[in-house]
Amino acid sequence: MVRSINFAAGPATLPTEVLEHARSEFLDYQQTGMSIMEMSHRGPEFREVLAKAESDFRSLLAISNDYHVLFLQGGATAQFAGVPMNLAREHRRTDYLDTGSWSRKAIKEAGAFSDVHTVATSEEASYHHIPPEGEWDIREETSYVHICSNETIGGLQFKKFPKLEVPLVADMSSDILSREIEMDDFGAIYAGAQKNIGPAGLALVVVRKDLLGRNNNRIPSFLDYSLQTDADSMLNTPPTFTIYLAGLVFDWLRKKGGLSVIEKENEHKAGLIYDVIERGDFYSCPVDPAFRSSMNIPFRLKVEELEAIFLERAEKAGLFNLKGHRSVGGMRASIYNAVPVSWVEELGKFMNDFENEYG
Repeated sequence: MVRSINFAAGPATLPTEVLEHARSEFLDYQQTGMSIMEMSHRGPEFREVLAKAESDFRSLLAISNDYHVLFLQGGATAQFAGVPMNLAREHRRTDYLDTGSWSRKAIKEAGAFSDVHTVATSEEASYHHIPPEGEWDIREETSYVHICSNETIGGLQFKKFPKLEVPLVADMSSDILSREIEMDDFGAIYAGAQKNIGPAGLALVVVRKDLLGRNNNRIPSFLDYSLQTDADSMLNTPPTFTIYLAGLVFDWLRKKGGLSVIEKENEHKAGLIYDVIERGDFYSCPVDPAFRSSMNIPFRLKVEELEAIFLERAEKAGLFNLKGHRSVGGMRASIYNAVPVSWVEELGKFMNDFENEYG
């Protein structure tokens, strides 16, 4: 079977080796005669899957025992509410940095559960850069400062994280596990699974233990981090198959050499596309080069009328899901961990050939 070259932003490409492994034991997991999807989440087989997934995830990110790791349903959007519900202190102050579409969604949701304040925004610059930390208006006694580490739609990414006096919380949905981070810089991180971890429907939350239980908020049990921690992420039936696949992805990453190796590969892949964009004026990327994402690369053509032709020709060449988000248009190549270098090379070649024909 020849796999389609898929640059979807999410749900996104999964490693071929992971899918083949899952297929090999889809009907009969570990000689039990059952699929992992058919087993009790409280049985020893799935508990072992969950424990190994957490152990490997902790190992990849060097997460200390000062943090809880939660495997939750609902994706990252549910955590737009879960974060302020759990982490806003009694005064309810929460501070947010606005760097694009997903930041705005988080800010809007947090406003329903806290006294939310935008510390800075790059909206006036069409979200093409991240406001300098010196311009952030962080309030005294704020509960936390929230950022989006990588804006999937706009292709804007933090290259270095601030070290703050207050807890830093990050939505890492589209670049988690793509590079090494200093976990101690964060009070909490969270991510939807469907880009760099596994299928849709799972959110991972990593939260520092001392940040829980600091308020009297009434929180739905489903979103209560303390209750979920006490129940080992099984307050309700977890998405067992998604967790199983996530665990296979974590194992795949470890066998590749971990995040230091995947980070270099991701930077190499991104460079292949940015080099084509920067070589002339046929293509353009609106994002300030200092903040360009290694995961999501938005680009436009000098002649806008050619973009529909580009996308049509790309699909005929076997390159799929390059259309930009409906809110911004253009093109976008999402090149997450599982996207092979060879696929990115194919895209670069296609872009060169297209420019030679139409430029």
